[in-house]
Amino acid sequence: MILTGFIKDTFAASRLLKFSTDFPFVHIDYSFHIFNLIENSNGFIWNTMMRAYVQRNCPQKAVYLFKCMLEENVGPDNYTYPILIHACAIRLSENEGKQIHSHVFKVGFDSDVYVHNTLINMYAVCQNMIDARKLFDESPCLDSVTWNSILGGYVQNRDVEEAKYIYDRMPERNIIASNSMIVLFGKEGQVTEACRLFDEMPEKDMVSWSALISCYEQNEMYEEALAIFVKMISKGVKVDEVVVITALSACAHLLVVLMGKLIHSLVLKIGLETYLNLQNALIHMYSTYGDIMAAKNLFRSAHHLNQITWNSMLSGYLRCGSVEDAKAFFDFMPQKDVVSWSAMISGYAQHDQFAETLVLFQEMQSFEVRPDETTLVSVISACTHLAALDVGKWIHAYIRKNDLQVNAILGTTLIDMYMKCGCVENALGVFHGMEEKGISTWNALILGLAMNGLVEKSLDIFSEMKACGVTPNEITFVAVLGACRHMGLVDEGRRHFNSMIREHQIVPNVKHYGCMVDLLGRAGMLKEAEELIESMPMVPDVATWGALLGACKKHGNHDMGERIGRRLIHLQPDHDGFHVLLSNICALRGNWDDVLEIRGTMVQRGVVKTPGCSMIEANGIVHEFLAGDKTHPLINEIEAKLDEIAIKLKMEGYAPDTNEVPLDIDKEEKETALLKHSEKLAIAFGLISTSPPTPIRIMKNLRICNDCHNAAKFISKAYDRVIVVRDRHRFHHFDQGSCSCLDYW
Repeated sequence: MILTGFIKDTFAASRLLKFSTDFPFVHIDYSFHIFNLIENSNGFIWNTMMRAYVQRNCPQKAVYLFKCMLEENVGPDNYTYPILIHACAIRLSENEGKQIHSHVFKVGFDSDVYVHNTLINMYAVCQNMIDARKLFDESPCLDSVTWNSILGGYVQNRDVEEAKYIYDRMPERNIIASNSMIVLFGKEGQVTEACRLFDEMPEKDMVSWSALISCYEQNEMYEEALAIFVKMISKGVKVDEVVVITALSACAHLLVVLMGKLIHSLVLKIGLETYLNLQNALIHMYSTYGDIMAAKNLFRSAHHLNQITWNSMLSGYLRCGSVEDAKAFFDFMPQKDVVSWSAMISGYAQHDQFAETLVLFQEMQSFEVRPDETTLVSVISACTHLAALDVGKWIHAYIRKNDLQVNAILGTTLIDMYMKCGCVENALGVFHGMEEKGISTWNALILGLAMNGLVEKSLDIFSEMKACGVTPNEITFVAVLGACRHMGLVDEGRRHFNSMIREHQIVPNVKHYGCMVDLLGRAGMLKEAEELIESMPMVPDVATWGALLGACKKHGNHDMGERIGRRLIHLQPDHDGFHVLLSNICALRGNWDDVLEIRGTMVQRGVVKTPGCSMIEANGIVHEFLAGDKTHPLINEIEAKLDEIAIKLKMEGYAPDTNEVPLDIDKEEKETALLKHSEKLAIAFGLISTSPPTPIRIMKNLRICNDCHNAAKFISKAYDRVIVVRDRHRFHHFDQGSCSCLDYW
């Protein structure tokens, strides 16, 4: 056409431009080059080019062309404005849309039905239903598109009442309108309404069936969703990838392997296996089943891979517990987005690999990937388990610096972290700064205050929670009863236990009974505690019996302790705690033959005592100590500090409690063994590596022993340092020779 000169013919050139814009394999820039070669452009040619930009998702260029069109004095027509209005709708640019609307009114095209309908749609898409409805009510002619446009707006804005009003007034309810209403009912949880409308429809298409199946799936009615899908297939209704993905999601939730495989076979039969979203749904389904090999085979045979595919496979490995394979896959990924990082970090945290969680998070920061809420929750949880307070504080500062919203989940995780690191004021600051507080937020605060010895404050928060209209749940009462047991408030505990049943109609579970047994046992009411166990409507768990056994040791009731201990070893022969407690009780009685017998039984059965481990953070690094540990790089300095501590404590009047060493050895050897307990090693390291007034914060995996508790009180006074020890039950804040637990733990 260039060679023959026909390119200068307006009609011929317009045909060429129309052809190039209609076919996606011709680049839009080439079409624009043709457009620029046309010398005598008319409205049709400008409309063609603007429509092409809208169809190729370049709406801003269409608006720019319109401005050029006006400058060239080419008059727009009733086809021009719908293109421009559609461009504004795509961009969600209501201001530009209003300007086009004013232009439409000015040139007199406002009475054109096509223009009118696109304006209604534009306002609806921009969530301005007031102007959309005004246009609808003023419309001189209402066709089916007009009705569907205004209905679609209300559906998109999830306004059920107005949508129902419009739908009921429609002179002709077509399938599109009915399908839209089913979708809306599904999103709003009105499943009965959706089913009724579906049953009343005289004609149903594939979208109708798909909408109802999605309605069930969105509302967690997975069995019903699959039943409708099967019915759809039996009636010979054609299926697309959307409805199949919904059905596969239902299969994954129900873990129905056979149905999932049948749907996979259907996918292969009808030739949908190359659809990318469908491949991802299948990978997700098989990994949910735990069939990682099937997921891997799908991944390897996939015709196309996108980021979702890679992330789905990564999540599959983690879901199946294959953390090492997941990390290898993660390292192999060509690209990693925030979902990839979040999945791997969360996977580490969920599988108790907390140190790896923090290392990977630091690596994520080096790549300047902005973490999402899920990532931050996982990392803060890892900080909680490792007592890595410095890292936790840094993350909290990061959240504030980047103006990230602290929602109920993230806020609750922060409160839990601060409470379990003994930073009560920080936790209270987070709580009072939260706009959105869930029941779990209140529970974390109540439990945290109690663990840190602020029992009265804990119970006050419980009263405040009820005054705010928040209904307590089972976990709340575990926290409240836990607060009572930390201070031996027997009558208070009984009152809350009874109110849980009578006022709140909550049936006590094994944890509530366990709290009451522990409360009674700590208070020395051992017989009543045992009677409560015998009267429990469910089988007592290990923790409940262990609480009573520990109380027997604490209060010196060796007969009951030995009787219960032997009974528990018979019931739980592999439980190391029961063997150790019984051995200690026998040692206190001086029954060394029984001690040797119990320890021999442990060896014979392969029962290994969980070693005491204390962790302390210094300069952002978490250090671990075991009893008698000699592996630390600073062990010589630590042992020298321990010798110094021993001299200072004797001057302060401290006497080692050798009863804590259940071995038939002389007193001097017992004192040496006590000096090498993990808590004391950690405290000595803390004195070396931190400076006052920074508190020495230690986390121990077991209950702190009487001697270490007594020694920590003396050390806090001798060295004028605050020492915070978190054992497996509660916090101990040592300061100037006293402990926050008031020696009741």
